Amino acid sequence: MSGTSHRAPWASDPARSRGRLHREDVGDRGPRDAFQRDRDRIIHSISFRRLRHKTQVFLAPDGDHFRVRLTHSLEVAQIGRTIARTLELNEDLTEALCLAHDIGHPPFGHAGEDALRAATHARGGFDHNGHTLRTLMRIERPYPRWPGLNLTWETLEGLAKHNGPVRRPGWALAEADAEAALALETHASLEAQVAALADDIAYDNHDIDDGLRAGLLTLDQIMAVPLVAQGWGRVESRFTDVPRARLAGELIRSQIGAMVNDLIAESRRRIDAAGVTNVEEVRAAGRALIAFSPEMAAAERELKRFMYANLYHHPRQLAAAEAAAQVVAGLFAAYRDDPARLPDEWRARLPEDEPGITRHIADFIAGMTDRYAIARYREVVGAIDLPEGF
Repeated sequence: MSGTSHRAPWASDPARSRGRLHREDVGDRGPRDAFQRDRDRIIHSISFRRLRHKTQVFLAPDGDHFRVRLTHSLEVAQIGRTIARTLELNEDLTEALCLAHDIGHPPFGHAGEDALRAATHARGGFDHNGHTLRTLMRIERPYPRWPGLNLTWETLEGLAKHNGPVRRPGWALAEADAEAALALETHASLEAQVAALADDIAYDNHDIDDGLRAGLLTLDQIMAVPLVAQGWGRVESRFTDVPRARLAGELIRSQIGAMVNDLIAESRRRIDAAGVTNVEEVRAAGRALIAFSPEMAAAERELKRFMYANLYHHPRQLAAAEAAAQVVAGLFAAYRDDPARLPDEWRARLPEDEPGITRHIADFIAGMTDRYAIARYREVVGAIDLPEGF
């Protein structure tokens, strides 16, 4: 579907965008509309490129076949575009949100985020969602006259509340809201809601794939999850003459298809029931209109519980998370004790007092890739004994 193809009346329309903070950025560079330019600005950003060396599930993976934040974001975008196209939403806005949703993650995934939040607790803490907005609105600096990528209001809104209304924003998100008036108390566009659930579909299934590849999960083990067992039954009935070990990939594809189809059917039902006629009515609907059916939602929650118990909290993963926390906490302490250790560019912009100093150091660490963080730790702190495979 091109930018001029048919869209539903409740889809986001780039011609009716609320615009950009810096209005002098007219962006008249060829045929792209506002949301296409947002997507391209995200893809060309330094922060997006760094996702290739940031953890998805396995910390600082040494295997070429495991997913990282970059490949995960691309997979989310692929699923999101498919859903948006089927529901006649704006594919470009959906893709922009899918590609950017994890840009605020620090090195080492959630283990790194937990360590950075603890280190900055006295100065407001750290939240990767708020840091995504901070990165795209302040830290990125590709343009000569303003900070950030100067994305449209709709992209900023979708990144701020793709998971739903935000009642108690952290300081970074509150700061973004004060600047861009993101209406945090309402739901976001349907495109943002699609991006949120495309993320769930991608990591629910691709983390199984990576867990099997790493040997931390087995096919027999994941059959304890009814959703997976049902999918396996469908796959085995289609490929009766294929060795079992060859069917894992087909299981993942089948399960993604089942979840996408369920989401599309339930979302159509909710949109029809709500009677919305434009995107503002979507925001005022009072509930999410993009959703799984109750049955699929319950099955997906059960899958998540299994993954936490058997993969994310696997002893090998916990050992790696402990090492990751040591790296992030050690880096923060070293730079906080002696900011002169910061690179010249970051030291030149160091605020004079708190909470600016703490937040500036957190900005620097949050932008690091896994391997860069390990290298800097060895440089400014000292040797570290990392678990096997780290």
